[in-house]
Amino acid sequence: MGSLKAVLKHPDDFYPLLKLKMAAKKAEKQIPAEPHWGFCYSMLHKVSRSFALVIQQLNPELRDAVCIFYLVLRALDTVEDDTSIDADIKVPILIAFHQHIYDRDWHFACGTKEYKVLMDQFHHVATAFLELKKGYQEAIEDITKRMGAGMAKFICKEVETIDDYDEYCHYVAGLVGLGLSKLFHASGTEILFPDSMSNSMGLFLQKTNIIRDYLEDINEIPKSRMFWPREIWSKYVNKLEDLKYEENSEKALQCLNDMVTNALIHIEDCLKYMSDLRDPAIFRFCAIPQIMAIGTLALCYNNVQVFQGVVKMRRGLTAKVIDRTRTMGDVYQAFYDFSSMLKSKVDMHDPNATTTITRIEAAQKICKDSGALNNRKSYIVESEPSYSPALIALLFIILAILYAYTFANRQNKIKVTL
Repeated sequence: MGSLKAVLKHPDDFYPLLKLKMAAKKAEKQIPAEPHWGFCYSMLHKVSRSFALVIQQLNPELRDAVCIFYLVLRALDTVEDDTSIDADIKVPILIAFHQHIYDRDWHFACGTKEYKVLMDQFHHVATAFLELKKGYQEAIEDITKRMGAGMAKFICKEVETIDDYDEYCHYVAGLVGLGLSKLFHASGTEILFPDSMSNSMGLFLQKTNIIRDYLEDINEIPKSRMFWPREIWSKYVNKLEDLKYEENSEKALQCLNDMVTNALIHIEDCLKYMSDLRDPAIFRFCAIPQIMAIGTLALCYNNVQVFQGVVKMRRGLTAKVIDRTRTMGDVYQAFYDFSSMLKSKVDMHDPNATTTITRIEAAQKICKDSGALNNRKSYIVESEPSYSPALIALLFIILAILYAYTFANRQNKIKVTL
């Protein structure tokens, strides 16, 4: 539920964390009884706990469609990500993947941990897919076909230019945005958004992940995964892997800031897309990941830790975002806060500083013009460490109650089993 030290430093994280923990427990209890649907929702919790929580916002029919859409694309991504598979085997699987979702007998051994289980037991996903309405099936098949073809293209091609980078991100994430827009429209709750706006929703998330995951991707065994475009990184180093070496820290930060600045170009489209959503559940489903993305970019910007370890929002801040995001006003407030945090880190000696500031201020103007920034709760006002005896005692009492409750439930399960 977040480290005790972090909660003591940010005591206002505690209640959102507690609510998030309780929501996660509730979601786990709502897993369907049917074997194939039970597998799908259990797997969803394993591969993305935050997504599994947000998806609960949706109505049951749309929730099932989005769950299967996510798992199908996660399986496709598992094939692409497995660097141990030879290209001559991988490419045909990616191209034909949209056909396999209709085959209850198909599976393919690849991936690790929970992803291996997903691939080994993919028949459960196919069975659930075949129970969806035709409109949902057609949307999922179309996006899977286009994504598989795009992934296959980039198995044999490196990301050289910024156009290549945008194209790759379109295939692996922009198409997710297009697919979700189609599912929302098929449910009868939303208009069909322009492809350009749906694409930006995906690109903003994907570029954030590519920036954050630099070290994990470059250290991938047996072969590095290189998604940062040569057109950007070659301005700073001779080889992409050189960014992780301490002697190149200054150039690495300039390159990182260039990458973040590139991602910021999608913010205006994202804000427009979210402001046009009509269904409150779909709105929350879309808005929470976008806020997480701008928050992550603010943390990554000018942060050498990107090249040394893991940079991510603390669990308590994530819980706050999930708890607070209800209206478009909340989104404007969050984007304004996190963009302000990013802006405060810009060094005007950075070669891209002017462009960075321009893109931040354009986004902030949209947030200001919304009129939603009055009486807001800030995400970025850091609390001073507060280790008062009363707070510590209260936390330990609550933790003790939670532990006792969990232990009692486990004992009851053991008795029932016996």
